[in-house]
Amino acid sequence: MLNVDLDTALAVAHSSYADRRPRSAALAVAAATVMPGGNTRTVLHFDPFPFRVDHAEGSVLVDVDGHRYVDMLANYTAGLFGHQVPAVRDAVIAQLDRGWSIGATHALEVELAELICGRFESIEQVRFTNSGTEANLMAIGTAMHVTGRRKVLVFEEGYHGGVLTFAHGAGPLNVPHDFLVVPYNDVPALQAAFAAAGSEIACAVVEPVQGSGGCIPAEPDFLQALRALCTQYGSVLVFDEVMTSRLHPGGAQARFGVVPDMTTLGKYLGGGMTFGAFGGSRSIMAAFDPAQGGALSQAGTFNNNVVTMAAGVAALRDVLTPDVLIALNERGDVLRERLSVTLAGAGIPMTVVGVGSMMNLHADDGRWVELFFHAMLAAGFYVARRGMIALALDVTDEQLAAFGDAVERWAADPFVA
Repeated sequence: MLNVDLDTALAVAHSSYADRRPRSAALAVAAATVMPGGNTRTVLHFDPFPFRVDHAEGSVLVDVDGHRYVDMLANYTAGLFGHQVPAVRDAVIAQLDRGWSIGATHALEVELAELICGRFESIEQVRFTNSGTEANLMAIGTAMHVTGRRKVLVFEEGYHGGVLTFAHGAGPLNVPHDFLVVPYNDVPALQAAFAAAGSEIACAVVEPVQGSGGCIPAEPDFLQALRALCTQYGSVLVFDEVMTSRLHPGGAQARFGVVPDMTTLGKYLGGGMTFGAFGGSRSIMAAFDPAQGGALSQAGTFNNNVVTMAAGVAALRDVLTPDVLIALNERGDVLRERLSVTLAGAGIPMTVVGVGSMMNLHADDGRWVELFFHAMLAAGFYVARRGMIALALDVTDEQLAAFGDAVERWAADPFVA
């Protein structure tokens, strides 16, 4: 009976959703004629079709059919600052007035680099890229160069970009590195991998909290073992903090007390603009310094995009103080606990996992997560179809309380449309 209820409830949810969004439906048809799948970012698709945003009003997204949603996803962590931060907007507009795509070095990249190096213990020097994917590719290549090795140790369900994905096995578009894939949070398996191939491992790349894998935190003993093994075997430990840098003013590495050799960044640190970065110790980053005999070069037309640099400087200097980020993550912890209590108390077979301002709902039967997703859309809240929630600075306490109330109403009777 439960299976029938889930199927029926989802069919009703899909029908109700589609009936109320004729303009998004028409745009879905138009999009499918010029873009395979009707989109250019696969994660944004969901059945029966995704709504199309017209504009944002603070923390609220307004779609082309006039529906309003409090944004509880924050662009999969990248939208930490929200949609209309005055300090960032003003910095971008001021820079546009001075010119863009300048094709030269400039002072803002120095300022942003100083701000980033000042935040993360592992980063003595940094270089910029256009995305977290690029940052991870560059970090891996750098580690191979400085170690003279070829193997890359990664973890099951890890995601380091569209060409570095290990959910349910290696992704079909992955770059052809020699990957050694180990279960996440499995210390014996990790020890066995290094015992068998440690002298061949150039680097280990890990998310301190697996973002796309469901906001799964690393166990402290796992990260500590990984740090010790990389040191023992001379492998470069790379923390992919593209998402997790938001969990503490010094990143997840500060929150967990484990310092990597290199760190990769992306998402919000560009103030919401296209951004990525990789950095580490001076000895490693010297590979890019001709004055020190460095043999590596890094191309990228938009690496130091002056608009991104301006946005990033304003965001880190004027908005994201340590106190602000700590408070945001405390709010996330409170919300996650409320959701957990609500779901458990109602007997809903779902759990909430995460750290601070990142969390994800899980269920053995994925139909529960999809039903929750559609119920929240109907209530005026946007979370990820896969159940991810990431808080932005502009989501108010009142909106968080209203979201918690909406979850309680749904959990009390999840099969009511």
